[in-house]
Amino acid sequence: MKQITLKQVAPFTILAILALLAIFIKPVADFADTGKYNSADTAWIIVATALVFLMTPALAFFYGGMVHRKNVISTMIKSVVAAGIVSILWIVVGYSLAFGDSIGGFIGNPMTHLFYRGVNSGEPWSLAPTIPKTLFSLFQLMFAIITPGLVVGAVAERIRFTSFILFTALFSLLVYAPLAHWSWHPDGFLFKMGALDFAGGTVVHISAGCAALAGALVLKRRQVHIDQKEIPPANIPYILIGTGLLWFGWFGFNAGSAGGANALAVSAFATTNTAAAAAGLSWMFFDVLRGKKPSVVGFCVGAVVGLVAITPAAGFIAIPQSIFVGVIAAIVSNVAVYYKQKSRVDDTLDVFPCHGLGGIVGMLMTGIFATKAVNAAGNNGLFFGNSAFFFTQVKAMAIAVGYSFGVSFLIFKFINFLSPLRVSSKDEELGLDASQHNEKYLQGTLLVHNNGILKETPVENGFTEEIPVKF
Repeated sequence: MKQITLKQVAPFTILAILALLAIFIKPVADFADTGKYNSADTAWIIVATALVFLMTPALAFFYGGMVHRKNVISTMIKSVVAAGIVSILWIVVGYSLAFGDSIGGFIGNPMTHLFYRGVNSGEPWSLAPTIPKTLFSLFQLMFAIITPGLVVGAVAERIRFTSFILFTALFSLLVYAPLAHWSWHPDGFLFKMGALDFAGGTVVHISAGCAALAGALVLKRRQVHIDQKEIPPANIPYILIGTGLLWFGWFGFNAGSAGGANALAVSAFATTNTAAAAAGLSWMFFDVLRGKKPSVVGFCVGAVVGLVAITPAAGFIAIPQSIFVGVIAAIVSNVAVYYKQKSRVDDTLDVFPCHGLGGIVGMLMTGIFATKAVNAAGNNGLFFGNSAFFFTQVKAMAIAVGYSFGVSFLIFKFINFLSPLRVSSKDEELGLDASQHNEKYLQGTLLVHNNGILKETPVENGFTEEIPVKF
């Protein structure tokens, strides 16, 4: 009988302990709707919360379509499993770290809402007074779920599944929660500095992009990257489906961040769609300008970059300027991808050039084009004569980059110290679907005409096997 190791026992044991502790948390009645909440705002944020959750399986399709066939399932599950890990951590302590009583403007008091105490019966969140605090917390949870999922694209095809689970937990507590507190808590030091991040340019995209770069550096290069082998996408329709669902879900991501069904939500909805459209076209046309043919993947990646870049600016800039944001972000990321491919950095699906740099461009564009005409609670940017605010955005961006990269690098190193972060070369060659999950991705079948005999050929993990078809 195979001996069970501590590494196999630990995950279930931790979950079981949390489940037992939860039994003894005193139940509290749900909030009483005494007329303080707005029904339209509540309904919209419920819908927006569901839309943001949809982005997690959408991301799984987007990434799963890009990798090698033998790594499709392992890539997709890493994006989705964050929904399980982060949801439990959020209820236990994550929400409290991000939005609990501030400790010096750096982190929330973990005891404020430990095991969700006081969330469902307390006063509404100060910056979202027309919806229940429980709903605000759940909306924020969806952001926390997708952020570590974004990192998957950089470490795909070579990271152990158990290592990624541990990374997701540590990243959520040590990187995401502090950044959320700094940027979105009224007492957070970036918030008090005057930095603006409407829906997650620093908290989500810069943090994930920098963590992705750290992970790629620690894990080092895949063998196919060293051999300079070009790996075709496993399923381009998956990429197209993922892009469409991401675009759709992003309306909840950005317009929901207005906190209610109001004029600001409408403006954020419009800027989101406009930037995505402009960036998709910009990426595709820029490729044509460089002598390439227009590609489905190019438009899809460009659209996502536009969505990333408009995220911090969506509720602060006007609709026409969002075209410029999308066009510039796509060009910057496109050029960065080109030079990254010539480097020794193996960021498998270009997470840093697209999400990291996309978030950076978005933060800087907020500093340039923000206007109080759109959001009186915001600020006027450099384009409207306020250079001081632009430099505030630059400082906030630099702090987010340095912190998220540095701490994420240490997290990856720590995990690698505990147990090998990377799969063996044999498992990498076999593919992570088989080596990590004992499952296979069946893309479809081909009908092959060979010497007058029609044969059905399953395409599975990049290998084919001819099977005679009887008529």
